[in-house]
Amino acid sequence: MAILPEIASPDRKVPFNQKVMWTAVTLFIFLVMSQVPLYGIMSSDSADPLFWMRVILASNRGTLMELGITPIITSGMIMQLLSGANIIEVDYSLKEDRALFSGAQKLFAMLIAFGHATVSVLTGLYGNPSDIGAGVCLILIIQLVVASFITLLLDELLQKGYGLGSGINLFIATNICETIFWKALSPTTMDSGRGDEFEGALIALVHLLMTRKDKTRALKEAFYRTNMPNIMSLLSTASIFLLVIYLQGFRVELPVKSNRLRGQRGSYPVKLFYTSNMPIMLQSTLTSNVFMISQMLYKRFTDNFFIRLLGTWEALEGTSQLNAVGGLAYYLSAPRSLTAALLDPIHFVIYVGLMIGTCALLSKTWIEISGSSPRDVARQLKEQQLVIAGYRDTSMYKELKRVIPTAASFGGACLGLVSVLSDLMGAIGSGTGILLCVTIIYQYFEMFAKEQMEAVGGLNEMMGM
Repeated sequence: MAILPEIASPDRKVPFNQKVMWTAVTLFIFLVMSQVPLYGIMSSDSADPLFWMRVILASNRGTLMELGITPIITSGMIMQLLSGANIIEVDYSLKEDRALFSGAQKLFAMLIAFGHATVSVLTGLYGNPSDIGAGVCLILIIQLVVASFITLLLDELLQKGYGLGSGINLFIATNICETIFWKALSPTTMDSGRGDEFEGALIALVHLLMTRKDKTRALKEAFYRTNMPNIMSLLSTASIFLLVIYLQGFRVELPVKSNRLRGQRGSYPVKLFYTSNMPIMLQSTLTSNVFMISQMLYKRFTDNFFIRLLGTWEALEGTSQLNAVGGLAYYLSAPRSLTAALLDPIHFVIYVGLMIGTCALLSKTWIEISGSSPRDVARQLKEQQLVIAGYRDTSMYKELKRVIPTAASFGGACLGLVSVLSDLMGAIGSGTGILLCVTIIYQYFEMFAKEQMEAVGGLNEMMGM
């Protein structure tokens, strides 16, 4: 850990305009890394094990951001679980313990990045290793590990308070917004068998209306074409955005009063999405790791019974991209459309059950290991000399225990349900991606509002002086 570079914490409060600047610089570096191709790739025709998860994991095939934020999230999740299960003891009130824990998390992320990079290169993701050569294989692994480390440092830069929010959230939201923007306005043309068509749904709508004589048929094609993004998928995306923003407003306000300052009252809000986007992020990370391991094992041991139980894969028609057709991986993957869900109702029911159940369970588990459980909140309120109105110090925990776990579980289940709904509606960027994007943008909105209020408050104090 001593040799791992670390971002020093700021010794004073970073002004808001500087935070915006550092956030913009971080975003610029991420976008550049997402476009710079890896040196030494011989072939990119092989199946992409992370194809369905790339938008969520902020990764881009064949570039420096190949691994995206997978090592950071996987490392954070495992370390939090080890801490929550008391396998490792961490006292967050001690500065040394916090530094040791974050350092271990960083070291573990680098080991995971090295493991992912090695497996990706040696399983032929960029071409046959024997054809590429040992030297180029090593260069590819080094590129992927260094890029993951830069991503880790960028995330740490924002987390330490130099920027806004976290790098992980920023990269995910940017990647999803970029995907939606591209699918709506892409000027790329493709031959669909009926002449060249624009990939972007909005541009295609205008082009079809201008070039086709039968305007009704042109509209129908623009709204429902199956081979490329269509207007219905854009409308579905907008509908899910509005639904999640509406659900963000649901909360239970617990009235609190101060023991120190008599008569001072306030409220402690318990939101429906109490654990924010964490359940869906954890679920996505688990699923992506299962998909990646299953695909790589299936390619090597096709006839092994246990490997087939984990997942069987077949190439999509006309592409080299593999699609799960059996095993656990099949039931973890979303139906491709509403028609596919109706044709295989067993798959659909199991998928919905797993999605809702996993999100609810992960949400409830997360409050225990992230320091936001009823006991933790009761302790925090007590330290601030606050009590819930109408309750004593001793019975405050019982009231919080009645509200918080219910909000966490129900909120997690709602996230899972909305994700399933948006996948069935054919929303752009996958249901999980849209959920993450909306919750992250909403967090940034709240952050901006808070910073502006603090700035106004500071200005009023100066004028009062």
